[in-house]
Amino acid sequence: MATAVATKIENTLKVMLNELKEECLTCIKLTNQLELDNLSEEQIEELLGELTASVTHLNTQSDNIKEEIEQ
Repeated sequence: MATAVATKIENTLKVMLNELKEECLTCIKLTNQLELDNLSEEQIEELLGELTASVTHLNTQSDNIKEEIEQ
């Protein structure tokens, strides 16, 4: 039977991993959109901005998950 602390860590990690998965999907969606033909310069710039934010978020989430696992 799991202790309260183990359950909390497990639940916290599950939430963090789900958020990471969602952000990975966002990143994939954005990179797929960049591969479309006939994008305007403005659309490309917007997608690159969103991709930068997504990658930054992925980096932060990954660091947080690593810390959570190491505890």
